[in-house]
Amino acid sequence: MSVPRIFTPQALREGGELVLEEAASRHLASALRLQLDAQVILFNASGGEFQARIKTLDRKRVSLQVVTHNPVERESPLHTHLGIAVSRGERMDWVVQKATELGVNTISPLFSERTEVKLKSERAEKKVNHWQQVAVSACEQCGRNQVPRIAPLQQLSNWLPTVEAECKLVLHHRNSNSLRELGPPNSVALLIGPEGGLSDLEIANASAVGFSALALGPRILRTETAPLAALSLLQQQWGDMN
Repeated sequence: MSVPRIFTPQALREGGELVLEEAASRHLASALRLQLDAQVILFNASGGEFQARIKTLDRKRVSLQVVTHNPVERESPLHTHLGIAVSRGERMDWVVQKATELGVNTISPLFSERTEVKLKSERAEKKVNHWQQVAVSACEQCGRNQVPRIAPLQQLSNWLPTVEAECKLVLHHRNSNSLRELGPPNSVALLIGPEGGLSDLEIANASAVGFSALALGPRILRTETAPLAALSLLQQQWGDMN
C-alpha cells in the first residue's frame, strides 16, 4: 500500500508532534487501519511535504511524530483560474476533483443567466466549503502540496471585471479559434458556461474585458467535460503535461 497523504491546516516542522483532526484520524485508524509507527505524509500548503510516523492512535485520535521535510512541489508552471457556471448534482464535485488533478490554481463557481442551480447565503457557503474539501482530497490523492482555492459563489457579471490573467479564454463552440493561434502565457483564465451555454450578451461582456473565444473541436462538450478537456490541452500546450 502506498503511503497515505493527509492535509492538515496545522503548522508542521521537523521533529514536531501533532494530533490530527478527527476526520483525518478516523480515516487513518478506521478506514485504512494503520498501526503504530506506520508512515504518513503530511502537507499544509505552506511548502513541500513532511514524512511522519504514527505515535499513538485510536478511532478518533491519531498523534504523529514529524520526521523529515521534503521541499518537493508538483505545481505546473502555468497558473490557471477556472470560472465555471454551477451545475446540478455531483457534476460540480467531479469538475473540482479533476480540475485539481489537472493543476488548476483557483476555481470560481459562478451564476450565469442560464444557471439552473439556486444557492443562497448559508447553503451557498456550505457548498463552497464542501468543494474546498473535495479539492483537498484530490490533492491528497494526486500528490499536490498546494491546494486550489475555491472562491465564493458569485454572479458572472461581478466576476468578469475582476479576473487577472495574461490570457483569458471563454469556451464557445460556435468559434474557430484554437490554442495554436495564441502565444505562450504564464497565466490563463478559463470561462465555462452552464449546460445551456452562455448567452450572447455574456459572451460579449467577456469579450469586452479581454476574453477570447475558443473552440475545442466540432463537437459540443458537456459543462463537466469542457473544463477538463480545456485544462488538459492548456497543460499540454503551456504547462507540465507532455
